[in-house]
Amino acid sequence: MSQHETPLFTGLKEHAKRNPYQFHIPGHKKGHGMDPEFRDFIGENALSIDLINIAPLDDLHQPKGMIKQAQDLAAQAFGADHTFFSVQGTSGAIMTMIMSVVSPGDKIIVPRNVHKSIMTAIVFSGATPVFIHPEIDRELGISHGITPQSVKKALEQNPDAKGVLVINPTYYGVSANLSEIVEIAHSYRVPVLVDEAHGVLIHFHDKMPLSAMQAGADMAATSVHKLGGSLTGSSILNIKEGLVSAKRVQTILSMLTTTSTSYILLASLDTARKRLATEGYSIIEKTIKLANGAREKINQIPRLYCVGDEILGKEATYDLDPTKILISVKELGITGYDAEVWLREKHNIEVELSDLYNILCLITTADHEKNIMVLVNALEEMSQHFENTDERAAQALPVHVPDIPVLALSPRDAFYADTESVPFEESAGRIIAEFIMVYPPGIPIFIPGEIITQDNLDYIKETIEAGLPVQGPEDPELGKLKVIKEHIAIR
Repeated sequence: MSQHETPLFTGLKEHAKRNPYQFHIPGHKKGHGMDPEFRDFIGENALSIDLINIAPLDDLHQPKGMIKQAQDLAAQAFGADHTFFSVQGTSGAIMTMIMSVVSPGDKIIVPRNVHKSIMTAIVFSGATPVFIHPEIDRELGISHGITPQSVKKALEQNPDAKGVLVINPTYYGVSANLSEIVEIAHSYRVPVLVDEAHGVLIHFHDKMPLSAMQAGADMAATSVHKLGGSLTGSSILNIKEGLVSAKRVQTILSMLTTTSTSYILLASLDTARKRLATEGYSIIEKTIKLANGAREKINQIPRLYCVGDEILGKEATYDLDPTKILISVKELGITGYDAEVWLREKHNIEVELSDLYNILCLITTADHEKNIMVLVNALEEMSQHFENTDERAAQALPVHVPDIPVLALSPRDAFYADTESVPFEESAGRIIAEFIMVYPPGIPIFIPGEIITQDNLDYIKETIEAGLPVQGPEDPELGKLKVIKEHIAIR
């Protein structure tokens, strides 16, 4: 088959054209059984392919027809031996990836700055995480990747580990030396699993970091919807045979996936793959030029700094995705959240995320010069506004990066342990039994089983006071935290 073909999308259109009498779910039956206002807004074409796994349309849980053809084309495009479609987002693909290689009690080597879906999979699987501390950028206040040396040391100390997980690239676009990490792990016969949620474009351009499949990794969960043009919630899981079993992956994926799979999401994956495989290089080349032009202009704005290749050269900052526009605003004396709100209220601009010191803007294949200039002009105005009106502007915000907590209990044991709720201010020294994170990016400040420190409690308060979205605890107000119940010894 040719990469210009879309077997799944084409098959759905042909099925809709036949217009069979539907006596199956979904009950709206091409929109006729739903609210007319919503139907008119969504449109008849979309609703005509909102279908279910009847025989002519194949089944994601055991694909043999058009879905299998679409997945095979995707595997060819991404350089994989097998590709599985996910309608549970990259979180579902990540959980599948991890639960395919670990069992209860198994060790898995992971960076501490992982997405919550990774820790969720570790809790569900019963595996024990062996944490590698990522390299901290004290200037930007963010974490980068893990180094080959740290992976080698972890494997020397834990040769029985069942997997090594790597983030490539990070949310902020930074990659470590993935090829070397893969080589080290494979020397121990340990598979490398890659969280590639923010790296779909890197497969299709040589000015991008190496993709997981190009680097020889065993599995990679890749979010096509984030940057590749498919619909939200659609992702893929790429696999190379050898240290992992595709049949095992299919089994786990089926266990975690709804039986009412969305054919609209699946079709969007099919068409996104076609565009990336046939036009990817040229459209990504244009995107890179737009991003580099934006970076150059932003770096001419007083008190703003847009990160570029100058941060490379260290083991944890081996390569950079130039389409990620990370802008430090701390020299303006404001937080990233302040900048996010100002851009929203003054210029109707929405950024990807903000943290205490930065904002992140994504330049994608959808952007053009006009969009870029809207952003640059707004940033120029923001710089002038805070420089002229904010007394704090004369002094940059100090960067506070808390230490990573100590893991005292496996996340699964902590999550399912006897617990009690204690006041937030009195929780230091206790073992936490729930997640606390800022989303986005979804990297936990605490995971179940870690010892609560005052430094991290102060960081949480600082984050809340800055307006950032702290999530996870059962108490949304964070008045109390859920901790492991301490049993009094019997004398």
